[in-house]
Amino acid sequence: MYPALDKEIATFERRTPKSAEAHKKNLKRIPLGVASNYRAYDPYPIFVKEGQGSHFRDLDGNDYIDHNLCFGALMAGHCHPAVMKAVAERLHLGTMFGMPHDMEWQLAEEICQRFPVEMVRFGNSGTEATMHAIRLARAATGRDKIVKFEGGYHGLHDSALVSVKPHAPEFGEITAPISVPGGLGVPKSALANVLVATFNDLATVELRFKQNPGEIAAIILEPILMNVGLCMPQPGFLEGLREIAIKNGALLIFDEVKTGAKLGWGGASEYFGVKPDMICLAKSIGGGLPLAAFGTHKSVMDLISQHKVFHGGTYNTNPVSMAAGLATFREVLSRENYTHVNKLSTRLTNGYRKTIAKVGLQGYIASAGANGALMLYPREIRNYRDWTTIDIDLWRHYWFAMVNRGVMAQPYWWDEQWTISVQHTEADIDRHLAAFEDVAPALAKAQQERTAEVVAH
Repeated sequence: MYPALDKEIATFERRTPKSAEAHKKNLKRIPLGVASNYRAYDPYPIFVKEGQGSHFRDLDGNDYIDHNLCFGALMAGHCHPAVMKAVAERLHLGTMFGMPHDMEWQLAEEICQRFPVEMVRFGNSGTEATMHAIRLARAATGRDKIVKFEGGYHGLHDSALVSVKPHAPEFGEITAPISVPGGLGVPKSALANVLVATFNDLATVELRFKQNPGEIAAIILEPILMNVGLCMPQPGFLEGLREIAIKNGALLIFDEVKTGAKLGWGGASEYFGVKPDMICLAKSIGGGLPLAAFGTHKSVMDLISQHKVFHGGTYNTNPVSMAAGLATFREVLSRENYTHVNKLSTRLTNGYRKTIAKVGLQGYIASAGANGALMLYPREIRNYRDWTTIDIDLWRHYWFAMVNRGVMAQPYWWDEQWTISVQHTEADIDRHLAAFEDVAPALAKAQQERTAEVVAH
């Protein structure tokens, strides 16, 4: 570990004693002391007290500019006035009924106007959306197998928990990755039915179809691989997948849980000019409440209408979540707000690039829509295996140093990215950049010392 990292962690511990105490208490009753494994990190996670706009405060009263935003689910920012008003108006009318209501049609119409789908069904999480989409694709094609990409995250069901963060030597050759379970409890049948390809490598996808003729129902991917920081599709990659799927009678599923709201008004299909067969949405479409959706052609959705594929859920179209979703689509995810966020994104990325060049830090900024990340690599990563070479201690130095200066630059973990909300301001961005300018020289120095050590050995 770097001495500078030790120093930042010591500062972190001095600033956050109440978080340490709360975590210790949680550990007695809750595994890892957190409700989701992604929230656990050493020495302990920050415990939050409240949030407003683009900021949140922890139990110790420390204020942070928030680019975590619930792992990118809050492009609306905290307590967006339009969302809060819609939720408040719904609450006194009843929180749930398990019966249809008129907001269902309204939100379905909003989604179908933005994305290249004809019909939608709703759920509560990204896991639900991808799980149902995959089942529907299998039903529509009469095939069991799907292709996903190494390092891609699509939720927590068995078909998704394959080769999420596989390690050598289990993951095999990059030209033909082996399906690796994402933990214990994933059945062998899931591994057999989930084939793995390499992101940005069409040949690996072609190979899977050649090896499994007439057996693959769908290709599922995040149009931008966002489980490795931020890995952009290279020119022609998404178009190539579209062609491969058509040629082989398989469906192309865009998992837009992260990109759907945050790339732009029409999501990845508008951003990249490639139309998938199915789209999965969640996170930021709910404005802070649990809401998800999956959509596709009417011909595929008819399998639900004909009672051939079952889809249900007690909490589906919960009126409070739907009210929040409608307010989000109509008043938060507007073209004007995308223009505002894109301006802030340009300001942030340009500022980072200027500082990186000034201090001689080996790294680059990847950015798309509301998302971006400091990528600590000498050149642009193209796939999961490129990502695995990161200097983890250097990244942790960056994260803790920024947090100690009142900026949560992204969620903890070096596979995450920042989100810019519609409530962030130029002043927030300038404060973020000032913190990075303060931190960057020590990062560059630590990086140079580590490189010199490696060379010496």
